[in-house]
Amino acid sequence: MKKVITLLTDFGLRDPYVGAMKGVILSICPDANIVDISHEIRKFDIRQGAYVLAASAPFFPKGTIHVGVVDPGVGTSRKAIIIETKKSFYIGPDNGLLTLAALREGVKKVVQITNSKYMLPRVSRTFHGRDIFAPAAAYLANGVPIENFGPLLEEYEILSFSKPHVRKDQIEGEIIYVDGFGNIVTNIYSEILEKVGISEEDKIKVLLNDKLGKVLKICKAYNEVKKGEFLAIIGSGNFLEISINQGNAAKKLNVKEGAKIKIKLT
Repeated sequence: MKKVITLLTDFGLRDPYVGAMKGVILSICPDANIVDISHEIRKFDIRQGAYVLAASAPFFPKGTIHVGVVDPGVGTSRKAIIIETKKSFYIGPDNGLLTLAALREGVKKVVQITNSKYMLPRVSRTFHGRDIFAPAAAYLANGVPIENFGPLLEEYEILSFSKPHVRKDQIEGEIIYVDGFGNIVTNIYSEILEKVGISEEDKIKVLLNDKLGKVLKICKAYNEVKKGEFLAIIGSGNFLEISINQGNAAKKLNVKEGAKIKIKLT
């Protein structure tokens, strides 16, 4: 059975970078099934990349190897890592890009990629996607044990958006993405809502940057409220979203990615 390797980057498709990564993977693992998640992540935007990866990963088969490269710290002392979860593998920079997806699946172990045997012979300072991450994915797909790549890590980067905070009956999170419709996507996923007893059709009080203060129903469909009205909804990525029926919630509220959100059951 062909091993699935996904690619997510901020490289775009104009330059040779994505093609070079695919070439490296196929040179080492000719049977790899390479799937592009996205190469249009906003340049250097780790938060956006983390959301797109986390929203896509659940729909891939068990054992999939996800390579994520949104790496403004390339060439610095930041580590190159592999995360093994209960379902998948994640390869990329240790900057928080991988953890939103990995934590949802349950992290089993994390290793630092240090073994030059599983890199290209010459590693550039500016293209670790080609020289470190792509080879690691290919060798992993070929059956190389994760422990062979380098030492186990007890600590790795978990940025604030990777994990919402539950405080009694209140959840504190962040806006991690605004989609093309203006829907405000939070880092609060359905399992977290369940922990505080919140489910669909409940009403919640929402504070965005300590503003709004609206009581919203968690709807199953946008048209459960009138056109132009606010609502909350569990989106396709299984994250809580704040939306307007046939409107742009982010524009209306002047809210951007990174804004803080607090919700609690009314």
